[in-house]
Amino acid sequence: MTMIVYGINPVLEALRAGRAQEIRVAAGGVQKHERLRALTALARQHNVPVREVPPDVLQRDARGGVHQGVVATVDDARDYSVEDLVRGAPAAPLIVVLDGIEDPQNLGAILRTADAAGADGVVIQSRRSAALGGAAAKASAGAVAHVRMAEVVNIARALEDLKEAGVWTVGLAGDAPAPYDSIDFTVPSAIVLGAEGSGLRRLVRERCDFLARIPMGGHVESLNVSVAAGITLFEAVRQRRAKVSA
Repeated sequence: MTMIVYGINPVLEALRAGRAQEIRVAAGGVQKHERLRALTALARQHNVPVREVPPDVLQRDARGGVHQGVVATVDDARDYSVEDLVRGAPAAPLIVVLDGIEDPQNLGAILRTADAAGADGVVIQSRRSAALGGAAAKASAGAVAHVRMAEVVNIARALEDLKEAGVWTVGLAGDAPAPYDSIDFTVPSAIVLGAEGSGLRRLVRERCDFLARIPMGGHVESLNVSVAAGITLFEAVRQRRAKVSA
């Protein structure tokens, strides 16, 4: 199976990950733009064919997204299992679980943050989740090409699998009694994030070992889910670095 990604950074990262099958650039664009020249040179180094096409072809492939003059056909990411994510972690696993994130911009932003934080993988649901190509790849700045992902049918069941593998599950909820920075993230941990607006579904919430909130000091009641993911992931990173240096 293949998918379409567009934009300079997502296409570059697909090339670096060895997943690009073909690159399409706007006719005349390579001569005008240095970053496109560098990208096409890298494609040729990887023996990936490059075609110049009319701009309307790119517009159609990108479905109106901001393609920056380049689109790529790439292989779908390898599908990992939950157990693969845990076993592949070099130290205490740090995993992100997404319970119905349907906005591709939020999905992409979470993948970018997960990659930046060095998370060991992301669990998503096969239904009720944004598609991984196109807009999500663009929002991830190419991180979609690198983050290990496990696609599951049932998130609640995936939490049980994580528990059986020795991973503590922490759900973010605005009404939780404990602040997020009171949770010990130095142990094997999975951060569970609910859908935009509705939050964690009841069964998913009940399966979490802990519930935690990000205290709000202003007038708004909640944060964007991708921002909440970043705050919590980097709290986990801070705690783990402090433990190593102690």
